[in-house]
Amino acid sequence: MTLVVVPVRYPPSSHSEATLREAVRVAEERDAELTVLHVDLYQNSGGVSRSDLKRAVEERLGRLDRARYVVRRGFLVEETILEEIVAEGADVVVIGSKQAGRWRRMVQKLLSDPDIDSFLRSELDCTVITVDADGGTTSNEAGESPSDAAPLPDDGGG
Repeated sequence: MTLVVVPVRYPPSSHSEATLREAVRVAEERDAELTVLHVDLYQNSGGVSRSDLKRAVEERLGRLDRARYVVRRGFLVEETILEEIVAEGADVVVIGSKQAGRWRRMVQKLLSDPDIDSFLRSELDCTVITVDADGGTTSNEAGESPSDAAPLPDDGGG
């Protein structure tokens, strides 16, 4: 069974809603299971529960079939998301463009490697779809060579 993972903020922002809508579309298109993931930071924990996350998502999108809601606690959002994606064996990850930019900066600090997109493709071994606040998407389908795949957009942050 194909698995789509979508990390979101709590409560979901308008950008999170656009990302969720794309993840739902991809899951339906691929007849996949959907995991909605929220990372609750240890250092400023809001005590978000799975039912809180589910309620907030369903208030924005309605009931989602074949959706699983997961709340993980961690110190670093990006690292916790990567761990969950690898542990779940996700086939597709749908993230907001701001999250893609944060991953880029985190990996650059760790590796001093300017080719972050290739790193993410090789480490995740899955398709990564980024969604901007307007719902526009960029994808790097698994199996594409780095020169053929669309790059993950930068969020403009420095």
